[in-house]
Amino acid sequence: MSNPFNEKVIAEFRANQGRVGGQFDGSTLLLLTTTGARTGLERTTPLVYLPDGDRLVVFASNGGAPTSPAWFHNLVKTPHATVEVGPDKYEARVDLVDEAEHDALWARQIERDPAFAGFRTSERVVPVVALTRA
Repeated sequence: MSNPFNEKVIAEFRANQGRVGGQFDGSTLLLLTTTGARTGLERTTPLVYLPDGDRLVVFASNGGAPTSPAWFHNLVKTPHATVEVGPDKYEARVDLVDEAEHDALWARQIERDPAFAGFRTSERVVPVVALTRA
């Protein structure tokens, strides 16, 4: 139910216990499975994440697009998800990061992956989501 690029990344991730090559080689990557806001169907999306203590942080940048990605809209409607990291799979609590943490987490992510700097636009505030094992 995903685009062909994501389907390939998902298959590679699952076949290699979370390791993916190509443009994601060396990245911290997870699979996020949400419930479709309109369809109610499960949707899985590969996402780069930032480790932050006992939680994983993801950024609803949508590659710098003017709208948030579908996975974010799914989480707003149904704020729980399944997370796959390496060979580990678990249910996660979903929390929108508050303003006090938002910019600091962005700065840390840009330090880890400078390409993320291009995903912040002045058109919208990119939501930052914390995933914590339930």
